[in-house]
Amino acid sequence: MSAEAADREAVSGSRPNTPPQTSWFEFILDPSLIEQHLEKANPDPSAVHLVIQFLEQASKPSVNEQNQVQPPVDNRRNRTLKLLALKVAAHLRWDLDVLEKGLTTPVLNMLLNELLCVSRVPPGVKHVDLDLPTLPPTTAMAVLIYNRWAIRTIVLSSFPEKQAKPGPHQLNMMNLVQQEKELTDNILSVLKEQATDSIMVLEGALNIKKDFYVHTLRTLDLLAADPSAANGETESSTAGLRISADELHCQVRYDLGGIYFQQGCSDPSAYVKAQEHFRKTRELLAKLNSEPLHCHLDEKRLAGYWTACRALTGSSDPSDSQLTPYGLINNLIRTHNYQALIEAFIKDNVTRTLPNSFRHSVQLELSHRVQQGDKALEEVCHKLCICNAVRDALEGQVLSMRFQQLLLRPSKRTIAFLLEVCLRSLDKEHTSEASRRKMALFLKSLCERLEEVPLAYMVSSHKLFMELLQDEEKKTLLDQMRKRSATVNLSAKPLPSFYDIPASASVNVGQLEQQLILSLDTRQIRQILIELHGMAERAFWRVNSKWEVPANYINVILAIKDNLTRDLVYILMAKGLHCVTIKDFAHGRQLFSACLELVTEFSPKLRQVMLNETLLLEVRAHEAAAAEGNAERPPPDLVSRVRGYLEMRIHDIPLRQVVGEECVAFMLNWRENDYLTLQAPQSLVNNNPYIKLGQLLASTCKELPGPKESRRTAKELWDTVVQICSVSSQHKRASDGRVSLIKQREASLGVLPRSKFITFVKKLREPLVLTTLISLFVRLHSIVRDDIVNEVTAEHLSIWPTSLSNMQSVDVEAVVVTMKELVTYALSLNPNNQSWLITQADIYFVTNQYSAAMHHYLQAGTVCSDYFTKPVPPDVYTDQVAVLCQFLREVDYMTAFKALQEQNSHDAMDSFYDYIWDVTILEYLTHIHHKRGEIEKRQVAIKAIGQTELNSSNPEEVLQLAAQKRKKKFLQAMAKLYF
Repeated sequence: MSAEAADREAVSGSRPNTPPQTSWFEFILDPSLIEQHLEKANPDPSAVHLVIQFLEQASKPSVNEQNQVQPPVDNRRNRTLKLLALKVAAHLRWDLDVLEKGLTTPVLNMLLNELLCVSRVPPGVKHVDLDLPTLPPTTAMAVLIYNRWAIRTIVLSSFPEKQAKPGPHQLNMMNLVQQEKELTDNILSVLKEQATDSIMVLEGALNIKKDFYVHTLRTLDLLAADPSAANGETESSTAGLRISADELHCQVRYDLGGIYFQQGCSDPSAYVKAQEHFRKTRELLAKLNSEPLHCHLDEKRLAGYWTACRALTGSSDPSDSQLTPYGLINNLIRTHNYQALIEAFIKDNVTRTLPNSFRHSVQLELSHRVQQGDKALEEVCHKLCICNAVRDALEGQVLSMRFQQLLLRPSKRTIAFLLEVCLRSLDKEHTSEASRRKMALFLKSLCERLEEVPLAYMVSSHKLFMELLQDEEKKTLLDQMRKRSATVNLSAKPLPSFYDIPASASVNVGQLEQQLILSLDTRQIRQILIELHGMAERAFWRVNSKWEVPANYINVILAIKDNLTRDLVYILMAKGLHCVTIKDFAHGRQLFSACLELVTEFSPKLRQVMLNETLLLEVRAHEAAAAEGNAERPPPDLVSRVRGYLEMRIHDIPLRQVVGEECVAFMLNWRENDYLTLQAPQSLVNNNPYIKLGQLLASTCKELPGPKESRRTAKELWDTVVQICSVSSQHKRASDGRVSLIKQREASLGVLPRSKFITFVKKLREPLVLTTLISLFVRLHSIVRDDIVNEVTAEHLSIWPTSLSNMQSVDVEAVVVTMKELVTYALSLNPNNQSWLITQADIYFVTNQYSAAMHHYLQAGTVCSDYFTKPVPPDVYTDQVAVLCQFLREVDYMTAFKALQEQNSHDAMDSFYDYIWDVTILEYLTHIHHKRGEIEKRQVAIKAIGQTELNSSNPEEVLQLAAQKRKKKFLQAMAKLYF
């Protein structure tokens, strides 16, 4: 068996037995196979993947005799492939939701154009000029499907993120993504130009009251068999799958509502049209009793569209007997019923129906109106801010900056309203103990922070305070308040900035600075800084030399003009970064969240910085959890944010290389290989070395074991890593005139310096990725060492080249050190990986560390044999000592005899004679001891060979049982010595 075949067998042997995947060409050979395949519960390949394969093969360019690339030929094979793709879509009932999710825009465009062609849509005629009622039913339906897809594609393209899907691999893999993007942009440009026509076609379809018919597998078969004979039947009203007028109108109105809603950004009147179509959609949907054949709506999205349209148009619908929570809030704002709005927010503190983000957006909208001159809303904004603060406190969230500002100089009326909201936000019968405790902490913090003692007494004397706080807490707080009442400096002059409050004379600057260093509470940090700035004007971000932020952030932070804000941003970021470093992610989130909220108000640049650092925190938190055994996949939102960061193209934003590095490692660790291999923009791959490495690693892993022709990416990865381990050389003339060659170790020729490459690799933990890298370095090591006797082994060695074109430039020491570091790191993640253990043992063996080598060989054996209670696979052990030579498929007598001849060995040879089951070896031992005059050792060997169970006349079963018994005992004895 070749090494390559062995690799494939090893990999396939570890997978469950699955039926072989049906190849695309089998469907050409057997036309009946397609329907049988699609009727399976889980067909492999799936329906959408079959469409991709059929159209890929049908659209492959041809090459003429002059070796010139020509367009795909129009022959029977390609026509059959296109027809098969259409039959798959017909099986899916032309469900655009399914097709859009599984196919790229170019592939779906190709499919639907083929539908127009087979449906006899007149070529060269604009769809808007066609008279739909007079067309054959399947022809009219093909026109409607195409134009529905056209406007849906325009709507989907306006969404912030639209992930690419696998498409036909007609191009070089490195250019595929860019080529596909350009093709998609061209198609989208044409669709947008024709958008008005598409809308008119669909609006016209709403006037057709008769049923519609769509192609099925049967009608497509009729067309394929004899187009002229089938023409009459496919044009009749009985051909194809019948779609009722109501069902089609429901779907068309939903799609029209979507395009009109999208146009509303530039033309507000379009929202009225969208609302009307969504209203009719709701009515028609209610009329469809049975499960629709063709109408596929996202009813939650429809409800969202409906609510949004009513809010944007300011209209109400008498058919609605009850408003949704969102609709109720929007209605109250529209009718200026602000008192009811405040009541709704207080009630929502109990029910928690509205998301926090929505509540804060309402507050921000009204605050914007205040800034534009509507001063009557100022008190409403204050009350909404209080309602939101109480909700945040109940959910353990960081309180907003606006609420912090509101507490700097609150009125008695403000505190009274705050206490009322607190009281009404707790449902006495259903409130959890956790919520009650959070409310108690909120009141306690409020009492501590109110500088005006009478206001603090208002809180401490409230019945909710008395009920929720423990006696010891109440006593401590009251003692503090009495001291403050005695020492407060009533003559302190208030400063104009809203940050500044009167300083307490009983606390000196040194004590506050000490508290500032120790505190991780964002509210307390802000309060301490306010007090410090009220007492002294200096840069408090320098208080602790351990507070560090990345160098490329410092200038942006120090450019903040307000001293207090600058200190607060710097300290929150520095403390947050420290928390991330020590894996205190909970406090890190709180600190970053507070910093993000602060900078959002004045610096888009710092806002993006904080979003990037928050992303890094979440990535590290998830990786840390995975390292501790949590196998839960990251949420889709986190994966999407990682992709967004990698594709970010915002200029003038200071970026840390480590964020991008760990984002790529994150994608590899969670096997997001499709993004790295197919969806990452080519410009990103070319400009970001980590993306390039990630793409090459992902592609190579996807191809394993793979045939030779599919190993192009493995060769590219090889070349990239070889360059990283290569050094530049310079010729230098010495004083005596001779020219010498100087190697510059620091001047790496690769995409990354080796040190950064190692740092990146040590962020990886996906076993297949690490196995691939180990395999690469083992092969590279064997080439640069050129030692065919003592080779290091690893998996998948056959995918790598067997020689180097420029071996002189490779830093041999760097290769050796990197291989050792890589294997050691991999085993730190999984000390029981058999392949890695064998590789580590081989490394020790070739470096003459035999004891360590034996330790790892034995450990590999224990892993694969359940501590030698089962037979050790025959390919685990190599020819290291005499007794182990018996473990090979064919006993290695030459190595065994050579080992036994050594007189200065320290392997306690005669102590293990009882574990030797090969009679030839025992006979050789008897001979060699007799020759040396070693009488006692010869007797031990004779005794071992004289055991009845080793008699060569015994049945094969007895001999095998004797061998297995000795194998087990020997390996267990060795394990006791080395473990």
